Parts: sequence; C-alpha cells; structure tokens
Amino acid sequence: MKNDAISSELLESLNKASRKIRTAFNQGVTAHGLTYPRARTLLRLAKKQNVTQTELACELELEQATIVRLLDRMEENGLIERRADPNDRRVKLIALTEHGKEQAELVKSIGLQLRMHLFSDIDTQELQSAIDLLEKVSARLGDWSGDSVTK
Repeated sequence: MKNDAISSELLESLNKASRKIRTAFNQGVTAHGLTYPRARTLLRLAKKQNVTQTELACELELEQATIVRLLDRMEENGLIERRADPNDRRVKLIALTEHGKEQAELVKSIGLQLRMHLFSDIDTQELQSAIDLLEKVSARLGDWSGDSVTK
C-alpha cells in the first residue's frame, strides 16, 4: 500500500495527541479534586439523567464492576443519587445531585478552556476536515474483524 508510511504516522500522531489531551484534561479535573472517570461520568449524566447503571457502563465503555465502584464513590461524595425506577423496582436510575450538577458545570468549563487552548487559531474548515477523516476511519473500524490478517 502506497500510503502505509503516512497512515502509520497518522495513527501514531492520533494516538499521541489523544493521550496528551486525556492527560491535560485529567490534570484540569484533578486540580479540582475529581478523577478522569468521575469527570466523564458527570459529563455523561449532565447530558442524560435517570439512566441505569448498565446503560451508563455501556456508554462509558466500562465493566459492570467498575461502574458500580465508581458510582459508589460518587454517591459517597454527594455527586449522584440512585433512584428507584418507577417501572421496575429492581432497577436503579442514576441522577446528578445539585452538587453533582455544579461539578458537571465545572468539568464542562475545563473542557471548554482546553478546547479553546487547542483550537483557537485553527480554521473551522481544517477542523471539519479532521472530523470528516476521523468519522470515515471510525466507520471503517465498525466493519473490521481483524481475522483477515495473514501471517
């Protein structure tokens, strides 16, 4: 493949940038007493409340045991509450408390500051081209099985 070297370099650059963005975001939230997983959960719940633990675990791509421990800590810290599902008493719905909503706004602000720092001098068209490329790559990953690789 003629693009092998450049496509390899692109994936390496993407991976490197992703790690650096996560590290920078993590530094921002830990400065305010949060962890990266808690910040992600707060953002997710700020978009959609009253979800089940299973739905949340799926959306955050976390194992069930991991999400239970995470939510236990968040509940202890007054960030979330578990409510009974009116349609199924066995199911608990996860919702932000007022404190959780405040912390979610803080996390959103940290994310906005980071995006402004990263993209303030990058043209909108360049950003859209990058989005288009990443969406194309993501779509192709959806139908790749990995079993077609030959030795």
